[in-house]
Amino acid sequence: MSGMQAVWPSGTECIAKYNFHGTAEQDLPFSKGDVLTIVAVTKDPNWYKAKNKVGREGIIPANYVQKREGVKAGIKLSLMPWFHGKITREQAERLLYPPETGLFLVRESTNYPGDYTLCVSCEGKVEHYRIIYSSSKLSIDEEVYFENLMQLVEHYTTDADGLCTRLIKPKVMEGTVAAQDEFSRSGWALNMKDLKLLQIIGKGEFGDVMLGDYRGNKVAVKCIKNDATAQAFLAEASVMTQLRHSNLVQLLGVIVEEKSGLYIVTEYMAKGSLVDYLRSRGRSVLGADCLLKFSLDVCEAMEYLEANNFVHRDLAARNVLVSEDNIAKVSDFGLTKEASSTQDTGKLPVKWTAPEALREKKFSTKSDVWSFGILLWEIYSFGRVPYPRIPLKDVVPRVEKGYKMDAPDGCPAVVYDVMKKCWTLDPGHRPSFHQLREQLVHIKEKELYL
Repeated sequence: MSGMQAVWPSGTECIAKYNFHGTAEQDLPFSKGDVLTIVAVTKDPNWYKAKNKVGREGIIPANYVQKREGVKAGIKLSLMPWFHGKITREQAERLLYPPETGLFLVRESTNYPGDYTLCVSCEGKVEHYRIIYSSSKLSIDEEVYFENLMQLVEHYTTDADGLCTRLIKPKVMEGTVAAQDEFSRSGWALNMKDLKLLQIIGKGEFGDVMLGDYRGNKVAVKCIKNDATAQAFLAEASVMTQLRHSNLVQLLGVIVEEKSGLYIVTEYMAKGSLVDYLRSRGRSVLGADCLLKFSLDVCEAMEYLEANNFVHRDLAARNVLVSEDNIAKVSDFGLTKEASSTQDTGKLPVKWTAPEALREKKFSTKSDVWSFGILLWEIYSFGRVPYPRIPLKDVVPRVEKGYKMDAPDGCPAVVYDVMKKCWTLDPGHRPSFHQLREQLVHIKEKELYL
């Protein structure tokens, strides 16, 4: 260990860089890629006491593991750092100067909209190859076809196959970082060899969600195929590396496979989404204590996001998952952003989104509080769709005039009061998640929900 190495506090997560078999009884053996949690520092700064995923504790060598860090906020991760978008032929040639055989980039074609151009520096000049896009496949020579640009670049990296040279060095677009490099640097890259995909458990617009086995543990895997969608999911994965809470679905790691796309591996939540769980079990199974517990689980996750300046933007019972032991955890960080940013409102779920977020794109923790009120209503109505019997186009005008949904049947008055506070039209007068959690804890301790 260098003299500069900071001591890792208890709770720090590390990922193993090598196999360690252990020589003494007190050692904790591990395999490359295992995730370990530091328990304590030992007298010798080169060794830590740590525990593995099944809770076994022992001593580990510090130089065999790498501390996991959040992916740096503010950097643009790219699966295709060599892709420069709409630039001209001349701009591409300037970027590939000084000449270096095998230096390359891909741009959108200026002459053939919808096609791409591969620009390669070769023996002092730049060659431009048109990449033809037809019937959802890409090709340069109309002999070999590729699903996406990543596959195409991968192919010509290993073999020139008719080009003037094989592709050797990508010209990275300024301001972007290769996703694989960043996930490896921060300790989140997993190995495809360790993952078995078992069965499809869900479908999204982006691809399938599969049940997988990662080194003997059940995991959920989002398998994302297409270049453009995969790019959007990188942002979700990098947000998840920065968040750690027992009521947030935990990211286990990311696999970037050039041939087949992106895999986001998270903990497996055996009982599925909260909305389906509520609908399928209903009143006869779920008692008042269970409903309040789910409400508190979600509130604790949201209080954590609030404290860390993250806005979820899509809080709803469909985006909360239930674990084998009935813990509710917030998931789906696709829209989650650092608190300051705005976003296109085209795809927003109208019934869950606060009026100011729909109208002025003003997202904040307080707009999440509004959504939390709707989620409470979903919990206490056993998964009904909010604003029953009101046509979608009428929801916003009525809400802006002060309309609030009635309490669901059997909902305790004290819980309905919490919902109504969340639906205050002025965001400044809505409670914080910290205050909401205190109110829910008070309701629980005084048994006011019965």
